[in-house]
Amino acid sequence: MADQLLIAGRAFNSRLIVGTGKYRSFEEMRRAHEASGAEMVTVAIRRVNLTDRTKESLLDYIDRKNFFILPNTAGCYSADEAVRTARLGREVGLSEWVKLEVIGDQQTLFPDTEELIRATKTLVAEGFVVLPYTNDDLIVARRLIDAGAAAVMPLGAPIGSGMGIQNVANMQILRERVTEVPLIVDAGVGTASDAAIAMELGADGVLMNTAIAEAQDTVLMAEAMGAAVDAGRKAFLAGRIPKKLYATASSPLHGVVR
Repeated sequence: MADQLLIAGRAFNSRLIVGTGKYRSFEEMRRAHEASGAEMVTVAIRRVNLTDRTKESLLDYIDRKNFFILPNTAGCYSADEAVRTARLGREVGLSEWVKLEVIGDQQTLFPDTEELIRATKTLVAEGFVVLPYTNDDLIVARRLIDAGAAAVMPLGAPIGSGMGIQNVANMQILRERVTEVPLIVDAGVGTASDAAIAMELGADGVLMNTAIAEAQDTVLMAEAMGAAVDAGRKAFLAGRIPKKLYATASSPLHGVVR
């Protein structure tokens, strides 16, 4: 059976989710998406032309037969603002799914977890499939799950920082304790090894934008990220050897004829 990512009953063959911001052109974005192998693309509701179809929109460069659109509430700083934005996305036909972002600090873009939980409860009650961007805190994750979140999306590092997973211990704790819904690392990935590490730690998926969009060769980086996510997942499932302080011979001497 295929190793698929299951979110709210929907299956995805790719565990990589990609964004749409910061690309040098819409055409470059389209090529990078295709090279990544991703099946889900996140789109900022507030930054997309949703009404005037006579003007160019990034939505024109996303083939909805091949990509599932995940609207997000980027730029929202309160639960009420995020809820209104999610409703707008659904009203214009984007999706009833939403990557929920409620920012608490403009410089770090860290989430306001209290407002995030409140918005999750409201949107779930209205029939949305909610995937909240949060910090790497187990208690917040449990509160979001209790509120009805379809996944938990902890940051690996600040959005766009490219620093990779900064708190491995917290990610390991989250992996062990979050079992009801998928755990998707969101934010902080800088290069392919960061994506692989996230998957090796047991993440069910990785969402990224800047690491691909601002790479010197976006298409090649997108391809690398897709391969890294696949490799990290396989390594996690295979089970790594334990770390040891001292060497163990690759060719044991036991049984060797002298």
